[in-house]
Amino acid sequence: MALFGRRKKRQEEAEEPVVEVQKLPDPPAPTINGMRSMADHRDYLLSLVEPLPPFGQNLLEAQGLALCEDIVSTIELPGFDNSSMDGYAVRCADVAEAAEDNPIDLPVAGEIAAGDGDIPQLAVGTAVKIMTGAPIPDGADAVIPYEGTNRGTDRVRIMVSATPGLHIRRRGEDIAAGTLLMNDGDQLGPRNIGLLAGVGIDKVLARPRPRVVVLSTGSELVQPGSPLTGGGQVYDSNSYLLAAAAKAAGALVYRVGLVSDDREEIKQTISDQMVRADLIVSSGGVSQGDYDLVKSVMPELGLTDFCQVAMQPGKPQGFGLIGEDDEERVPMIMVPGNPVSAFVSFEAFVRPVIRKLMGVEPYVRPTERAFTTHVIRSVKNKTQLARALVTTDPGGRRTVELVGGHGSHLLGDLSKANALILLGPDVETVTAGQPIAYWPLNDG
Repeated sequence: MALFGRRKKRQEEAEEPVVEVQKLPDPPAPTINGMRSMADHRDYLLSLVEPLPPFGQNLLEAQGLALCEDIVSTIELPGFDNSSMDGYAVRCADVAEAAEDNPIDLPVAGEIAAGDGDIPQLAVGTAVKIMTGAPIPDGADAVIPYEGTNRGTDRVRIMVSATPGLHIRRRGEDIAAGTLLMNDGDQLGPRNIGLLAGVGIDKVLARPRPRVVVLSTGSELVQPGSPLTGGGQVYDSNSYLLAAAAKAAGALVYRVGLVSDDREEIKQTISDQMVRADLIVSSGGVSQGDYDLVKSVMPELGLTDFCQVAMQPGKPQGFGLIGEDDEERVPMIMVPGNPVSAFVSFEAFVRPVIRKLMGVEPYVRPTERAFTTHVIRSVKNKTQLARALVTTDPGGRRTVELVGGHGSHLLGDLSKANALILLGPDVETVTAGQPIAYWPLNDG
């Protein structure tokens, strides 16, 4: 035994626990001139968010949302044999010889309207007046429309013959009980809503619309409708542009008032919005300028990632998970302040994230192709997203031409465009008449 034992530490001298510094998962490595590729950055953001949890919602509230259940009909549609025309229910045998020059008169034994529940049996040699959607009486096997009769009340003159099943909608001919109507993951559209309502379904399990808070930063910004009082002031277009784009993508949008270039105001505004946000989108303050304060403030609010993406426009990008609690952190995407850069960034990154939160695939717009009308030049080593106008000729051939210049401030040109041309980092020139990929912009 050792002569002197190791001295025990007193309580106050106990080693402090090691606190693990939290950070975002490692981002993708730069691949192009020290910059991150557009696809890598988008995939990284998508990896950091999860679809929102589903809950039961009324049909109309769920329009455009992704289902989280298979839906099976429990009833038949139609639920009973019914008439597809206003006319007379008859037995085919009773009118087999009817014609314009050989009319057959039958007594009218009653009348059936849509919704009637007490349906008489049709006796041989009689007719029953019947309205569209009304149940077919037992014994009848055809409906003669008004156009083939004299529309008699007590007796009706039939001037056309009939074949079994004429103008009768058969029970279950549209939907049989047990039919799978929609699959888990399907997006609920107007026609789906009509179908589900038709089989008696009023609620579905679906992911909600993401609550997206949109804000613009910059002391130079002025609310539209207010006068410009200084030479350096400009109207805020970004928050309107991004809010409208988020709404078109299916989000529930909250547009926040302007935020000046003040550190504490930026922090307080973002902190205040977390309670009602599933996603925060800001524009401005992420570049290299002295007044780009969002970039310097955000690390104080949560886990952040700022990078340069090999794309034009939209090179400076930021992302954060804001808040201290892992379970309550809110994702935030920070895009550049120039209007076109902000919109292109929305299409490239924000829209896919919104769709993932909704659980609606595909997350990224499917590309389409059109033929160029003239030479298009691009910047090597950057993905170019150029504003363009796509037109379709009478033969179905689509052509595309650039709209305006490449400036990231040109709102007029952006408003005229209906597509974004996609030119990869290895593309420098596309000759006239060549096919080129683009994102269509007029479908939300």
